[in-house]
Amino acid sequence: MGTIVVTGGTGTLGRHVTERLREAGREVRVVSRHSAPYAVDLRDGRGLDAALAGAGTVVHCATTPSGGDERAARRLIDAAGRAGVAHLVYISIVGVDRVPFGYYRTKLAVEGLVERSGLGWTILRTTQFHDLVLRVLQGAARLPLLLPVPAGVPDQPVEVREVAAHLAELALGEPAGRVPDMGGPEVRTLEDLAEAYLRASGRRRRVVRVPLVGASYRAFRAGGHLARDRAVGTGTFEDHLRRHFAPGARG
Repeated sequence: MGTIVVTGGTGTLGRHVTERLREAGREVRVVSRHSAPYAVDLRDGRGLDAALAGAGTVVHCATTPSGGDERAARRLIDAAGRAGVAHLVYISIVGVDRVPFGYYRTKLAVEGLVERSGLGWTILRTTQFHDLVLRVLQGAARLPLLLPVPAGVPDQPVEVREVAAHLAELALGEPAGRVPDMGGPEVRTLEDLAEAYLRASGRRRRVVRVPLVGASYRAFRAGGHLARDRAVGTGTFEDHLRRHFAPGARG
């Protein structure tokens, strides 16, 4: 069966994928910039060949909005080819082909690299994680009195643990190509999600709808990042908030 390598295996998604795969009895090798003994920065690739030696499957969760994902993917694909990896699993985002947002364009470009890699591959697109929505709202709430959100933008956040479970299942199977998208259980406005955050956190702010401009904003307003017909997730944003703000919870 071979070792399964998880890039970004200490991150928001990767650590849950790693946990699921180990629960399934598989040997998992975590690759990230600070994870000994396989501390690898995919942008320069040093140590990558050793990290992939003997691997049968790679789950590519490592990503950074600050840039470098395409270069990292090329290095990973080249090294996977040298190592004889049979299955490359990649996590992407719903709407990367519909929303002209810079990070989304990068994710779409990496999808293309995976598809043309010559390896067996699987790509899963999901909607935004609850964790990301919460971080965005926490950042906006740093302003006094107000919590601004983009006007008229819907969202469909999904529970990261559910995504991890599905991604691990895909990694344990055969290459499946582009699989059906995965979305959270509810499509809601950002204003509604902001109000839920304020109630859970006990913070007092007035939610303000801020109209923006540009093609990306129009695409988000039109719901290009949603998977309305694939609302297969079950955990709600309130479920996530209850765990996050529970007494003794981390963060």
